[in-house]
Amino acid sequence: MIAKLKGLVDSSGDDWVVLDVNGVGYLVFCSARTLSRLPAAGEAAALVVETHVREDHIHLYGFISEAERSFFRLLLTVQGVGAKVALALLSVGDITQLSQAIAAQDKATLSRAAGVGPKLAARIASELKDKVSSLSLGAPVAGVVMTTPKEAIAEPSVLEDAVSALVNLGYARLDAFAAVGRAAATLGQGAAVSVLIGAALRDLGKGA
Repeated sequence: MIAKLKGLVDSSGDDWVVLDVNGVGYLVFCSARTLSRLPAAGEAAALVVETHVREDHIHLYGFISEAERSFFRLLLTVQGVGAKVALALLSVGDITQLSQAIAAQDKATLSRAAGVGPKLAARIASELKDKVSSLSLGAPVAGVVMTTPKEAIAEPSVLEDAVSALVNLGYARLDAFAAVGRAAATLGQGAAVSVLIGAALRDLGKGA
């Protein structure tokens, strides 16, 4: 089973790259974000690889890091998400951005990926919400409430009320979620909805 490839970039397309490893060309499917980080043809590159063996084919999927491959595997646990859709999701956002979207139940962001309609986006957000914080991604997911220590956060219903209020004021759900998360981490457990909203509005104002 191939787990990693290191060689020279031979050629590439919209969703693939051929790596020349000691004269052998390996066709590796990648997300658009991964492809954008690879060097030009003829230069050295390395990819972490996920190998899928089927009766009619053997496909290699390439990633810049172990964390990205782990997230790819996590996405595949959702019914309706195949390798092509998982790569499409990884093309619209990095693992931090996707984790934030899932934690915030931001189905609009997930639906930007090719092949992901509203129903599938809802299923991804629902099934992975409790998993994105437990998966070791190699770096914290900034702004996500679930990564905040338990003793420092408000009740989930209070957080959701604060987020909903900001969304009703016209803020994007993902921005509102992140701002409320930062406010909750600062204010601690027991913060009232109105206090969270005020702190989040000040936070959002700084980025205006």
